[in-house]
Amino acid sequence: MNNNQLCELHQKINQGVEKAINKAIERHKKLGESIAIWEKDQVVVLSADQIPKISNNS
Repeated sequence: MNNNQLCELHQKINQGVEKAINKAIERHKKLGESIAIWEKDQVVVLSADQIPKISNNS
């Protein structure tokens, strides 16, 4: 595999991971479940109503 192919593969993987994360976050928000995030060197728990809306660019 050459560098261009690896770069394209990495981009596809990153897009897939980002899509899956966004889908999971939206599911938590929809079901009223909290999520934990890393912010300012600590774990912060966001309630469902604190979870920001995810813009869907994909």
